[in-house]
Amino acid sequence: MPDVFADLVGQDDAVDTLRRAAASAAAVLRGAAAAHAAATAGPVDPDDADALAAEAEAEAAEGAGGADPGAGMTHAWIFTGPPGSGRSVAARAFAAALQCLRGTGCGECQGCHTTLAGTHADVRLVVPEGLSIGVGEMRALVLRAASTPSGGRWQVVIVEDADRLTEAAGNALLKAVEEPPPRTVFLLCAPSTHPDDVSVTIRSRCRVVPLRQPAPEAVAEVLVRRGVAPEVARWAAAAAQGHVGRARRLAGDPEARSRRDAVLAVPRRLTGVGAAFDAASALIEAAEAEAEAAVVESDAAERAALQTALGAGGTGRGAAGAMRGAAGQLKELERRQKSRATRAQRDALDRALVDLAGFYRDALTMALRAPVAPVHTDTAALAEAGAQRWAAEGALRRLEAVLECRAAIEANVKPRIAVEAMMLTLWKG
Repeated sequence: MPDVFADLVGQDDAVDTLRRAAASAAAVLRGAAAAHAAATAGPVDPDDADALAAEAEAEAAEGAGGADPGAGMTHAWIFTGPPGSGRSVAARAFAAALQCLRGTGCGECQGCHTTLAGTHADVRLVVPEGLSIGVGEMRALVLRAASTPSGGRWQVVIVEDADRLTEAAGNALLKAVEEPPPRTVFLLCAPSTHPDDVSVTIRSRCRVVPLRQPAPEAVAEVLVRRGVAPEVARWAAAAAQGHVGRARRLAGDPEARSRRDAVLAVPRRLTGVGAAFDAASALIEAAEAEAEAAVVESDAAERAALQTALGAGGTGRGAAGAMRGAAGQLKELERRQKSRATRAQRDALDRALVDLAGFYRDALTMALRAPVAPVHTDTAALAEAGAQRWAAEGALRRLEAVLECRAAIEANVKPRIAVEAMMLTLWKG
């Protein structure tokens, strides 16, 4: 089995930083264990205690790279980078390296295995199901993170999409980051350190690990290692524009490829105002259908589990009374599921917009005769025809329309309104 950083594609500098930090963290634990053993063995000479502390510090500095103290361990980290760069992959891999029992992320020990599988008792993972992360969820997480690690190593809190923290949730997290419990590490994932993504006060207390968009060649290499045919891997990596997760879906999911083909057929369908509105409706409905298919099973399982826990199906008087008082809990579950469905719909729509932006990017580069490879090789002829018809200015306006639509939806504009406006711009140019 490869080490825990094997899936972090094209991020050599980040991996080196995280390995050194994990080595520094392991040295700190060894020093603490040695000091504890000496203390429990009987009275300790002050000079011996100072020697143990100095040894632990020296080992930590060695693990951090010696002359670079900034590469050592700290209690709060922010992983930044564009979508698909592997922010959450890096955070999980670093958590596994911290819990590794043999080194700095062997990938084989129980600590690595359970962390990557999501079952480690000392690793808390926050994945927002809805549009935001609320203060209640964050307060509960911070409270649990204050406990002593059950395995004797580190208590790790991973917050994916930390840019979705509400202001109150961010304040709750800030309190914990300002006064961290012993051996608790916070790993935050966000697109950037811009104040719109992460508050300045939280940013100032964290070490930043910047990730870059991996090259298509690196993504293709990972897919080939996972058993994908080299030709398919190269196509999927280019079409996904460096997004590792999307490349995996395109390489292995025929439905994902069909949805992509439907999106890339949009430019041919824009023959008038009516066709533009029809294309917008088709895009929205496709995103809704994809989102519904993604959450329907989990929604049904959650509802059934809650009803069973509340006594559904029971015949006793107590069970009937419990179900009469369950309306509030069922309503709260429905609210959370609706929020998750909305998030899934917007994510599906955003993937479609990224594919569409790639098409108009190809048209622009062809109009400029730029020496770069197309994103969508299978629609290169259509992009070339568009480049001849629209020229560089027209292709650029259409690309900007797609990017503006993404930004509008992110700013909570109704998706249908934003997509209809985009389609009209794509038709008129």
